[in-house]
Amino acid sequence: MPTVLIIVGLAFDMLTPPNFTGSPFFSAAPLIAAPLFSFRATALTGALASLAVVVLHLYHGTTWKVEALTELVTVVTVSGLALLINRVVRRSGERLASARGIAEAAQRAVLPTPAERIGGLHVSARYEAAQADAFIGGDLYAVQETPYGVRLAVGDVRGKGLGAVEAVAVVLGAFREAAETEPTLDELAQRLERALAREGTRRDSLDAVEGFTTCVLGEIPPEAHVLRLLNRGHPEPLLLHADGELLALGPQEPAVPLGLGELDGRPGRVEEWAFPAGATLLLFTDGVTEARDRAGAFYDPADRLRGRVFPGPEELLGALSSDVRRHTGGAATDDMALLAVGRPREGEPERRRTVPVVRRDDGL
Repeated sequence: MPTVLIIVGLAFDMLTPPNFTGSPFFSAAPLIAAPLFSFRATALTGALASLAVVVLHLYHGTTWKVEALTELVTVVTVSGLALLINRVVRRSGERLASARGIAEAAQRAVLPTPAERIGGLHVSARYEAAQADAFIGGDLYAVQETPYGVRLAVGDVRGKGLGAVEAVAVVLGAFREAAETEPTLDELAQRLERALAREGTRRDSLDAVEGFTTCVLGEIPPEAHVLRLLNRGHPEPLLLHADGELLALGPQEPAVPLGLGELDGRPGRVEEWAFPAGATLLLFTDGVTEARDRAGAFYDPADRLRGRVFPGPEELLGALSSDVRRHTGGAATDDMALLAVGRPREGEPERRRTVPVVRRDDGL
């Protein structure tokens, strides 16, 4: 574009009457180069624009007129401002890149990408932020092999910002420790409840006192084709069979989210489901179920996925993520945490993840 502007300025000046000038085009060229190109390229653009002014006035024989000197000073001054803008933009870009690096490191520390094979199961997870360039918020997932089998959690902390991220770290830290020692999902949930209570008393903000976390805790015992779930106020998981059949794993008895146990004596009931070979368990946060299209219709993952067959968990999450973006037109308003765990068929070869990290952008 800067080169085109200089060429257009030359043509405009040469093909129009003498009282018309192409200096606006020459001034615009370095300003456009400043945020897009390097310091050297911006300086070169300014030098070419200034040279074009000199050449044109030599061509017209008006080199020593006041108008010629004014145009040259204008283009040189604008070129100097362009260099200053370029320097400011470059420094801002370096700071933004540093902040992104820190945020990405924080995401890997708080929400590490799980191994693609855990306890003989295929695993895939994604975190997609509604805000472009954001990395982590109040949604969480975890998968861990324990003496009781593979245990997993998907949850959504109430609130936004750093307070939500802090609560996510508390819940995940408690889960990773308690999943190894608590013999049942009920007792595991109670450990998480106590961890949130301690966090609430430690912080003075109102959000901490009234905070809660919706969560699904799961357990897949070794050598048994069953699945145990405890749902604490979270969107119901889906079980996709190898033939395209889909089953919504909703709780028979609803339970309050973690952190609100004192308000309701019912802690929820652990329910057991068949988990045959070739089936995939899909868990997600309400960023999926509350995604709306332009008409205000909510996204229904069960309806959109029923009858479809996917090669594995990673392909399932990729298709789901893309379908949600299409449904919303790229205008999602809430983060999404997605977790898929598949039981391989007998003789199924090892799978390798090719895209371990997914970042959300503004495109579809």
